[in-house]
Amino acid sequence: MKVHTQHHTTNLTNNLRVIQHAWYFWFELSSVFTVVKLSIVVACFTP
Repeated sequence: MKVHTQHHTTNLTNNLRVIQHAWYFWFELSSVFTVVKLSIVVACFTP
């Protein structure tokens, strides 16, 4: 029973790590898109 609980905890930790990486990935992706959009806006308004 103890081994099963330890395995379940490890699985939960791995899932949380995957979720953390997914959030980091989306944050980086949205940051890149924000920079691209801002550079396009600046390019449009510069003579």
